Amino acid sequence: MKNRILSVLILFFASVSYAYSQEKVTLSGTISNKSNTETLIGVSIYIPEAKVGLMTNSYGFYSTTLPKGTYTIILTYVGYDQLEESITLTENTKRNFGMTENSKTLDEVIIKNNTPQANIRKPEMSTNKLSIATIKKMPAVLGEVDILKSILQLPGVTNAQEGATGFNVRGGSVDGNLVLLDEAVVYNTSHLFGFFSVFNADVIKDLKLYKGGIPANFGGRISSVLDIYQKEGNNKAYHVNAGIGLVSSRLLVEGPIVKDKSSFVVAGRGSYAHLFLKMVNEPNSAYFYDLNTKFNYKFNDKNNVFVSGYFGNDNLNFNNSFINTYGNKLFNLRWNHIFSNKIFSNASVIYSDYDYQIKIKTIGMDWKAEVKNYNFKYDFKHYVSNNLTLNYGINSIYYNFNPGTIKPYGAASAINPDQLAKKYAYENAAYISADQRLSNKLSVNYGLRYSNFQRVGAQEVYTYANDQPVIYNKAFHIYEEAEPTGTVNYKKNQKIASFGNLEPRVALAYSLNNDNAIKASYNRMSQYVHLISNTASATPLDIWAPSDKYLQPEILDQVALGYFHNFKDGKYSLETETFYKKIKNKADYIDGADLLGIDAIERVLLNGEARAYGLELMLKKNTGKLTGWVSYTLSKAQQRTPGRNADEPGINNGEWYRANYDKLHNLSVTGAYSVSPKWSFGAILTFQTGKAATFPNGKYLYQGVTVANYGARNENSLSAYHRLDVSTTYTPKPNKKKGWQGEWNFSIYNLYNRNNAASYSFRQKEETGRNETRRISIFGIVPSVAYNVKF
Repeated sequence: MKNRILSVLILFFASVSYAYSQEKVTLSGTISNKSNTETLIGVSIYIPEAKVGLMTNSYGFYSTTLPKGTYTIILTYVGYDQLEESITLTENTKRNFGMTENSKTLDEVIIKNNTPQANIRKPEMSTNKLSIATIKKMPAVLGEVDILKSILQLPGVTNAQEGATGFNVRGGSVDGNLVLLDEAVVYNTSHLFGFFSVFNADVIKDLKLYKGGIPANFGGRISSVLDIYQKEGNNKAYHVNAGIGLVSSRLLVEGPIVKDKSSFVVAGRGSYAHLFLKMVNEPNSAYFYDLNTKFNYKFNDKNNVFVSGYFGNDNLNFNNSFINTYGNKLFNLRWNHIFSNKIFSNASVIYSDYDYQIKIKTIGMDWKAEVKNYNFKYDFKHYVSNNLTLNYGINSIYYNFNPGTIKPYGAASAINPDQLAKKYAYENAAYISADQRLSNKLSVNYGLRYSNFQRVGAQEVYTYANDQPVIYNKAFHIYEEAEPTGTVNYKKNQKIASFGNLEPRVALAYSLNNDNAIKASYNRMSQYVHLISNTASATPLDIWAPSDKYLQPEILDQVALGYFHNFKDGKYSLETETFYKKIKNKADYIDGADLLGIDAIERVLLNGEARAYGLELMLKKNTGKLTGWVSYTLSKAQQRTPGRNADEPGINNGEWYRANYDKLHNLSVTGAYSVSPKWSFGAILTFQTGKAATFPNGKYLYQGVTVANYGARNENSLSAYHRLDVSTTYTPKPNKKKGWQGEWNFSIYNLYNRNNAASYSFRQKEETGRNETRRISIFGIVPSVAYNVKF
């Protein structure tokens, strides 16, 4: 009887499965730019008959399963004409679409109602995507638009100060940002004190910033992910873009290697202001250059290979007394393979190298450090059904840290050559996540990532009494570096320390209607490599170090809740979010820590904790002659390092204090106005609370010298920061689409010449003996003009 029932059930489910497979078919393919076949990321696809909405992945691929029949496919993408096409499905079908770039003025480009609805229903929050078309309408400082300056106008994103490198997200440190260029890690994102970013906008195709609700395929950092992809190159015709400015120039060349199968893009930039300085015998100089490359070859409809690279370098020279050079080198070999109309894969082999060097004449030292990593990753995207998509994959990274090679600099140098202990580590991870629509109103993304970090030899590691590399001096009430009691030698690949963490992620969206949604997210993330710094932003004196027995991995827990609203048919949108994040094992340096040339970084660090919370608002105008947004963030970022026992006070007496990058208020107004096809204007107004600082609260005499006495850490603030940037673009022949197409860009950085404080200097004036305070500013008003051309 049981066997008969089992047979009936098997036949029933087999017949249902067979009928189901007969009724439904899969439509898949890629969506690209029609003129050059550049794949498009995040194209909105809407099928009204089935009420199905989806988007292309990071490589322009899409897949959807539908009952047999005739459907209308509606494609929308910012900067492109809407594409609408009817298609009849009788079997599994591969259909590639080519979209046409929009040549009309922006007020005529209205994204139809399906796109806002798709964004409302998607379980994605704390995420900002900026198209290059949007970025290029922002003010171009010194003649070129800047990727990093564009994301600084988003809620929750700041930088420590003017002239600082990197950026801070939701009260996180610079090293907490995972910055990827074609999947390769970028360790330093800035040129020339942060005035330029390392990302050449001409060669960038797409960028996306994750501040929270970070998908499970990303890991290794705890603050944010900035995911940037380069263009693939035009495989139909050769084109050149160029820009000539007062400070720098750039050139991009792209074209086919084998028409319709293979293409290349090469872009270079360089600054040359230092050449003019030499003409007037100015001993100081600063310049940069970088090179972006990418090649691809399409073997067939299922296999594409990409090779991309980046090389950049900065050189800062102050009268040969202080010379600083630093740069990134990146390489990625990537293979896209389509296993079926429902399974897309990407395998990558990646190399990243960041080196930084300083030469200081006064002490006769030449110091060079470097971070290298070799990365293999294999990712899959499985379109199970219209209601369920799976992402899964693996990732393995090998790290090589050189904290310092020290050599004498100058004939009179007394420095002895030295090599600080090199450090090695492996970071491995596996993940799986799902995008699932549970109902017409509720969608969820959930996943789990497991990460494992192994610190390995070869290395000689110090040991300390009571296992404490930092000791507390009760007599002087200060923390001091402990003297090593011995060493332990670890052989090559021998385990020194090991960590493993489960990192759950979940995000959900509940649609109240087509224009309103409530979203929430939670994510846990682990960070195993750290930028050890006692400044507010990354500098060449900072040290990258891996987690070990003393420097524990940072663990983040973040929750966010938001309300999203589209109104007037998507012409306007409002995003509001509140967040709370808590970090364990936040490294903090002891007072008086000297990071330069230290061979045992654990001797100046204590493990503490950090937290940040706030409210973010963003109101956007998406269409019309005037477009832009207003973003505002109200937030606090704090950290605390209590004593390890009852006899120790910890840092700052164990009390919470403001993080270096804490800013209570952050307001940005960004606008672009198209007067006519020939003339367009842009402006950015920025206001921020002054960054945290520690000022003297008194003074005392020591052997006849007045010495400042400093108060609690970061209890003071610099003056408020504000600035207005404006730009104008003039295109003489806007309707010309072939041949030489030129435009002029005029811009003014810091229009009203605000002398924003980068720091304050406290000193005793020799002539009068009186104490004085000096405000140090970096940039005043900076006008510029540039001529851009493409043909």
